[in-house]
Amino acid sequence: MSSHNREKGKEKEKSQGENAAFPGGQAALDPEGSDPAAQGDSKQANESADAPNEQVQKVLAEKQELMNMLVRLQADFENYRKRVERERHSDRHRGAEALIEGILPVLDAFDRALATSAGDPKAAEYRKGFELIQRQLWDTLVKQGLVRIESVGKEFNPHFHHAIQRVETTDHADGQVIEELQPGYVFHDRVLRPAMVRVASEPQAKSASISVNEN
Repeated sequence: MSSHNREKGKEKEKSQGENAAFPGGQAALDPEGSDPAAQGDSKQANESADAPNEQVQKVLAEKQELMNMLVRLQADFENYRKRVERERHSDRHRGAEALIEGILPVLDAFDRALATSAGDPKAAEYRKGFELIQRQLWDTLVKQGLVRIESVGKEFNPHFHHAIQRVETTDHADGQVIEELQPGYVFHDRVLRPAMVRVASEPQAKSASISVNEN
């Protein structure tokens, strides 16, 4: 055997001896597992574990946002429905109000006709007919919400009464309505027409006497 072959054989034996002394080769010299490929796999595994939690939080946030939007839409729709209902109700009242205002002169005509025929025996039959028609018309208007303003014997109220004359008298309290010249009407809490009335007034002489006595 040549010297070259003998040296080559010795190097081979030395290499085999080193591998036997350190099983696993280079990996055995790195007990901390500092292999870059291994570290990358571990980091990727941790990121993969966190990903489902982030997705769950994102889905929950989107769900809450959708619920809030739904609540706002429901509130907006309810407000819209109520507004439309109020407007529809108001339009219906305005239409009926305009019609009733046109009928008020007819009611006045019935009142005058009945007042004129009062005490006349010849007009008794006609009066009964007028009273029947007036009652039927009035009942229909009442069902729609028409109310006649009470005047005589009540204290003067500028919201419901229109005073055309103040009458000095001691038979009634000062400011009391003593006569109604034309009836007034209210329709759904709105005054269609105030009642035209005469109002009692305290006599000036009495007022002057009270003023002198006070001085």
